Amino acid sequence: MRLVFSLVLSGLWTLSLQDFTIAQTCPRPVLNRLVSHKILSGETLATIGQRYKVTPETIMGFNPQVRSGLPVGETIVIPPFNGIRVNVPSGTLIRDVAQRYKVRGDLLFELNGCQPAPSVLFVPGIVWSPGYDTRPTVPSSVLKFVSPLSPIGKVLTEFSSISMRDGETHSGLDLAATIAAPVYAVVDGTVAFSGLQGNFGNLVVINHAKGYQTRYAQLSKLTVKVGQQVKAGETIGAVGQTGSPSAKEPHLHFEVRSNTKLGWVAEDPLPWLGLK
Repeated sequence: MRLVFSLVLSGLWTLSLQDFTIAQTCPRPVLNRLVSHKILSGETLATIGQRYKVTPETIMGFNPQVRSGLPVGETIVIPPFNGIRVNVPSGTLIRDVAQRYKVRGDLLFELNGCQPAPSVLFVPGIVWSPGYDTRPTVPSSVLKFVSPLSPIGKVLTEFSSISMRDGETHSGLDLAATIAAPVYAVVDGTVAFSGLQGNFGNLVVINHAKGYQTRYAQLSKLTVKVGQQVKAGETIGAVGQTGSPSAKEPHLHFEVRSNTKLGWVAEDPLPWLGLK
């Protein structure tokens, strides 16, 4: 069928297509092509992965029940190739997910059946690690962050996500700041912790809507108490060098975490702060 039209890709870009064949351009979504496998005695994640040409991490990402061992007789599902399954908050664009995971937007669109606003997406080529598949991949439009510093400082140490393949992690951002500069809550919430906490030094933890949490560490002083309701932009403490800072320059250690079955899992704060 010959068809010339403009396809708006979830608010991101427009494509002009010639000789467009719907069946070829919009394949069946990857998540509709999962294969079932019954675990046999003696099998391992490695041997199952070799059979289906996917990594053990991909299998664990799609099957939480095998992360602590292989239950013989249990039926699991396996995608046709490596990737992860992620939840997409209402109002989030495919563009946002593509940018978050650094994949081509058109590829992401087609692999998910050309759906304009899917609630769940398959993202190809990403190695699963704890937290990827249990929370949305990008900030929900419900939560709009303000800056924890004014002005926002340069990033001294970036976020390094939890990985099953390397031990180097950094659970937040180190943002350059001057000693005693005020630190602000980035969104409305309830103070869950305010006090001294090991390497974090003076730490403030705030719980927010939608199962999110922010942490502000290495502070010189604390100005809020546990149970206190705070508003976005309200002062909660001041920049310091308490605990065990990972950067020599004065800075704020800032984290974003989401509440999952695996506990409070750290996420990259850069997208939340509009820095990525």
